[in-house]
Amino acid sequence: MKRQKTREVRIGSVVIGGGNLVAIQSMLCAPPEDMEANVRQTRALYEAGCQINRVAMPREGGTRLIQAIKEASPMPLVADIQFDYRLAIEAARAGADKVRINPGNIGDQEKVRQVVEACGERDIPIRIGVNSGSLEREILEKYQRPTAQALAESALLNIRLLEELDFHNYVVAIKSSDVFTTVEAYRLAAEQTDCPFHLGVTEAGTERMGIIKSAAAFGALLADNIGDTIRVSLTDDPVKEVYAARDILRGLGLLRNGPRFVSCPTCGRCQVDLFRVAREVEEALRDCQKDVKIAIMGCPVNGPGEARDADIGIAGGKGEALLFRKGEIVRKVPEEQMVAVLLEEVARL
Repeated sequence: MKRQKTREVRIGSVVIGGGNLVAIQSMLCAPPEDMEANVRQTRALYEAGCQINRVAMPREGGTRLIQAIKEASPMPLVADIQFDYRLAIEAARAGADKVRINPGNIGDQEKVRQVVEACGERDIPIRIGVNSGSLEREILEKYQRPTAQALAESALLNIRLLEELDFHNYVVAIKSSDVFTTVEAYRLAAEQTDCPFHLGVTEAGTERMGIIKSAAAFGALLADNIGDTIRVSLTDDPVKEVYAARDILRGLGLLRNGPRFVSCPTCGRCQVDLFRVAREVEEALRDCQKDVKIAIMGCPVNGPGEARDADIGIAGGKGEALLFRKGEIVRKVPEEQMVAVLLEEVARL
């Protein structure tokens, strides 16, 4: 899939835009005053494959929190600020790798200028965060509700605020809880700017619906070559956000540092417990970093044929299974050894 050629923006050790791979983000949800919980969560996110971390700064005195989080992993850290421009300045001075603000709710241009100055001195990018609940009063009055046009107009207005201050080191996020509104808003904004986009569906929901809504929006936008970094927002453990983001990118062929699975939904021809086999293989290889295509098929009738391009695969039979590579049958294995044999073959690749 061809990537949109947006401007490059460096966030700590991670560069987004410019045709670089889509980066995976998540956000800490531990109480800000609980340093140990934030450190634990940071380490868990890093181990799961998160590339950019974010933390909310709801009050002053977050310097120690930023420092503790940055010491816990090499991930770049984004400080998430709402309303109080002084918190953005404090975060920049404390070592945040990016500051997320909505210039429209920070205050007058002098306050925005001070934030821009603090970030510019340290070469820290700003993420312009626009969502349905943060639209400027005049824009909301114009459109009556947070439409895609309203969100895109707000984003472009905030871009102009930064560019008038000669600040161009920014990323833009335009989020709605509605998939269609989110997709259309990004498309409208992408027609008028070459900045990198952070994709997200805000308040997407719990694990099941949150992943579905995020996948629908990201698939549409990334297919249009829009998007440079993503966060799957879930009302759940943020580690699940990372796994979901990784799976979405793999499904789109945009991430090649792990297995891609092909498995059939089964039918009356299936005579093995393929549901169990598929779950066990997928779970066992969750953290595998090999770029390998694995097929888990229900019967030998369709298995090696439909999954001919898989690097390694297995197809169930009556009490046994066929192991195959690139459509060529290697040998038969007992049903109870299906998972173990397949995992052994993957390890050899």
